[in-house]
Amino acid sequence: MFPKVVQVIPMRDYSVYVYFEDGKIVNYDMSQIIEKEAFCCLKEIEIFLDRCTVMNDTLAWDISGNWDDTTCLDIDPDTLYALPYVKEAIA
Repeated sequence: MFPKVVQVIPMRDYSVYVYFEDGKIVNYDMSQIIEKEAFCCLKEIEIFLDRCTVMNDTLAWDISGNWDDTTCLDIDPDTLYALPYVKEAIA
């Protein structure tokens, strides 16, 4: 099975609620990863929040702002799907 992300909701604490098509919800903590060079542009909270999206059926950031799925920053959907289930904490 290839897990497919259908919705993402970024939070101000650099975490993201990730919703899969089968109903699974996970919370992905990006706070440590944004320290890595490839993701350092996400340290600016407005970029982290505003550019967070679903591209290539996974959590991604459209850094260029032109919806080019070949230049986005994305997270492997298998990595996300392996996280434990969480209850939706937002209403």
